[in-house]
Amino acid sequence: MTQLIEQLNAIVGKAAVITDPQDAAPYATDWRKRYFGKPLAVVKPGSTAEVAAVVKLCAATRTAIVPQGGNTGLCGGATPDASGGQIVLKLSRMNRVRAVDPVNNTITVEAGCVLMNLQQAAAAAGRLFPLSLAAEGSCEIGGNLSTNAGGTAVLRYGNARDLVLGLEVVLPDGRIWDGLRALRKDNTGYDLKQLFVGAEGTLGIITAAVLKLFPRPRARATALVALESPARALELLSHMQGACGDRVTGFELMSAFCLSLVTRHFPATRLPFARTYAQYVLLELSDTASAESLDAALQAALGEAAERGLALDAAVATSETQAAALWALRENIPEAQVREGQQIKHDISVPISCIAEYIDVTDAELQRAFPGVRMVTFGHLGDGNLHYNIAPPAGADADAFMARASAVSRVVHDGVARFSGSISAEHGLGQYKRGEILRYKSPLEMELMRRIKAALDPQGIMNPGKVLQ
Repeated sequence: MTQLIEQLNAIVGKAAVITDPQDAAPYATDWRKRYFGKPLAVVKPGSTAEVAAVVKLCAATRTAIVPQGGNTGLCGGATPDASGGQIVLKLSRMNRVRAVDPVNNTITVEAGCVLMNLQQAAAAAGRLFPLSLAAEGSCEIGGNLSTNAGGTAVLRYGNARDLVLGLEVVLPDGRIWDGLRALRKDNTGYDLKQLFVGAEGTLGIITAAVLKLFPRPRARATALVALESPARALELLSHMQGACGDRVTGFELMSAFCLSLVTRHFPATRLPFARTYAQYVLLELSDTASAESLDAALQAALGEAAERGLALDAAVATSETQAAALWALRENIPEAQVREGQQIKHDISVPISCIAEYIDVTDAELQRAFPGVRMVTFGHLGDGNLHYNIAPPAGADADAFMARASAVSRVVHDGVARFSGSISAEHGLGQYKRGEILRYKSPLEMELMRRIKAALDPQGIMNPGKVLQ
C-alpha cells in the first residue's frame, strides 16, 4: 500500500493525496450521516490526464475507486466502504468552465464545477442553465450528471440527462473517451453518453460535459395557490399548461403538514392566507416576454381556475422579495424535517395522472398498518416526482418507529410498483437502494445492467457496492 500511495503522490502531487484518517473523515461520510467509510486515500486530481493516470494505476493494482463530487448525495453513492482498501477520487479541483458558446447555446465545464458557478457563468453570457436544486451552492455537475439530478425546473427543461450534449469520460482501464460534441443531432450509433449519466460512477468517471443553455428569461411570475386535494392540483396543472403553455416552469405540491413544519421551525415564516388549506401548489411562470404580460397571463389563468373551483385562494408575488419568500416555504421543508426529528424518506415517481390516486391509496394503507403516522408529502408534481416522507405519530418513540422503516418503505414502494412508478426518481440508488431495487426491476433488466457493468468494468473497480449488488 505504501508503494501505491507513493505512486499516487507522483501523479497528482503529495498535497493532493490525503491519508490521515482524521483529515479523510469528511470524504468518508455521506451527507445524511447514514454511511461511514474508511478510505485508503483521498486523491484530488487536477486534470483529466491525472484522473486517467490514477485510474490506470488502480486498474493495474485492482484498487477500487469511489468517485466523489460535492458529496451532497442522499443514497451513499459517493461513500467508500470500511475496508480501508478503496480510494476516494475527489474531483473538486477540476472546476473550470472550458468554453461558453452563446450562439450554439452550450457550455463546456469540468466535473468539479459547482452547479451555482455554472449557472452564474451561463448568466454572464446572457443564457440560462436551468438545473436547479437545494444543494446547488455545493453540489458539482459531475455528481449531478452521475445521479441524473432533477430539481425544480424539470417540468420545462427536463432532468440532467436531457441537458447533456456530450461527455468526456475516463473509462475503468484508464483510457479517455472524448465525447465532448456540442451537437443536437448525431445519429451515428449508440448514444454512449447516456450510459454514464445516472450510472453513479459505476461505469466510468465523468470528467467534463457539454451542456445545453437556454435564452435567459426576462420575467418570472410566482404564486402560492391553495387547493382542497392533490386531485385538484392535477386539474390546476392541466389548466395552467393549457392557458400558459411551456411558460409553466415550476409546479410544486406541498401538504398543509409540510408547511406547518416550516412555520414551526422557521418562526419568522408567514403564510399569506388567513386560514389553513389541505394542499398548496407553488407555481412559477417564466418567459422572455415582459413582466407585465407574464403577470397578466398568470392573473388571468388563476382567475379562471378560481371560477372553476380549482383554486380556493391564491397569493401572487408582486416583487422579487415576495417571490423568494414563497419559494422559501418550499425550500425550507427538508431542513424543517431535520429539525422535527427522524423520518422515513422516499423519493418516488409515478405517472403524473396517477399521483392523486397514489397519495390517497398509500396514505390509507399506511394509516391502517401504522396508525397515527404523519405524511410529509411534497415535490415536483409537474414531473410526477414526490418526496413521500413518513413521520412517526405525535409523541411516539422515534427510535422504535425508525426500527420499522423497512416495513413502512415496503408499503410505499409496493404502491409505487402498482402504479408502474420508480422507487428512485432523482436521488439514485447508491448503496441505500441497491438491494431494494431487486424487488421491483425484472430479472431481465437486472441481467442487462450487469452485462453492461461487466463489459465496461470487468474488474469491478468502479464504485463497487453501488447500484448493483
